[in-house]
Amino acid sequence: MIGWLDLAAGASGDLLLGALVDAGVPLDVPAAAVAALPVEPVRLTTEQVTRHGLGATRVHVSAPPSAHHRTWADVRQLLARADLAPAVRAGALAVFERLAVAEGRVHRVAPDAVHFHEVGALDALADVVGVVAAFEHLGLTRLTASSVALGSGSARSAHGVVPVPAPAVLELLAGVPVHAGPVPAETCTPTGAALLAARVEEWTTLPAMRVRRVGVGAGARDPEQLPNVVRLVLGEPEAPTPATTVVLEANVDDLDPRLWPGVLETLLAAGASDAWLTPILMKKGRPSHTLSALCPPAAVAAVQAAVFATTSTIGLRVVPVGKVALERAAASVEVLGGRVGVKLARDRGRLVNVSVEFDDVAALARDRQLPVKEVLRAATAAAEAAHPVT
Repeated sequence: MIGWLDLAAGASGDLLLGALVDAGVPLDVPAAAVAALPVEPVRLTTEQVTRHGLGATRVHVSAPPSAHHRTWADVRQLLARADLAPAVRAGALAVFERLAVAEGRVHRVAPDAVHFHEVGALDALADVVGVVAAFEHLGLTRLTASSVALGSGSARSAHGVVPVPAPAVLELLAGVPVHAGPVPAETCTPTGAALLAARVEEWTTLPAMRVRRVGVGAGARDPEQLPNVVRLVLGEPEAPTPATTVVLEANVDDLDPRLWPGVLETLLAAGASDAWLTPILMKKGRPSHTLSALCPPAAVAAVQAAVFATTSTIGLRVVPVGKVALERAAASVEVLGGRVGVKLARDRGRLVNVSVEFDDVAALARDRQLPVKEVLRAATAAAEAAHPVT
């Protein structure tokens, strides 16, 4: 089963927890994980609410006020002592580690010196451990998500007034597609951002799937601009199906070869999905090339016009073909202090190919004054480690 998060209203621990419980995770699952923490008693309860007429589950976390401003080292020890399943402990540690690194960068201190204020409170600890336990219960083969609404304006924190999006949120979601959204307030919390950064594999529109369940989680606020909910869509991945496309072809034997690179660039700019040359031998023994352009139906007219404008051909072959395309998504990895884009290809939910964006590699190599092959090797290794092919 795969999952997709609709984050048009942002993300927080309670929103994600509500969506997971609404999607069918028994409340006992996150409650048992939270109860395993060696802290004061924390209780989870649910409430059915509506947001702009949309039914949703809100999970309430009832916890006494915490006087502890826990450090990253404190949280590590707390989780190590907790009677948690290994996967839940590892997942929670991954979330808090991201938070510590992000807060450290914002405040210019070492991660171990970071004091978790709001994030170290009992309700935030419960959110992280509960959400991780719920995701582990589902056993998803892949989790994707939409662009994240972060909000705008300012908010008050333990450090004083901070801008929205919060600096730590921007650090946590570096390289992730985000937008402000219509609500002039904080819509993505550091806890929510850390959970997303640790759990989401790809950022994309709703992937092809057979929908099985939809969970809707509500937050405390009910802004007038949109429903304050996170939706979790669960389903089985759909196999890619052939799509109709068109190949335009022409044999050309009288064009200055220096013009071909510009011709191919023009065809791609006109809407061709791909364009290429094939050396051939024509009648009378003339060396020549077959120009080919793969086009979606909507781009055929524009690409055809570009062929006639940029080459010497006076005719084209129009060949309808079937095309099967794997589901593709974009990600990025950190390499040598910079970021390199990564393309991911999946077949019915199974990752089958990982490739790095060569232009990003070349730019980083120039910036670091390193050979391109060294940066390419490092970027490929980082991409394969972050996204292992299954």
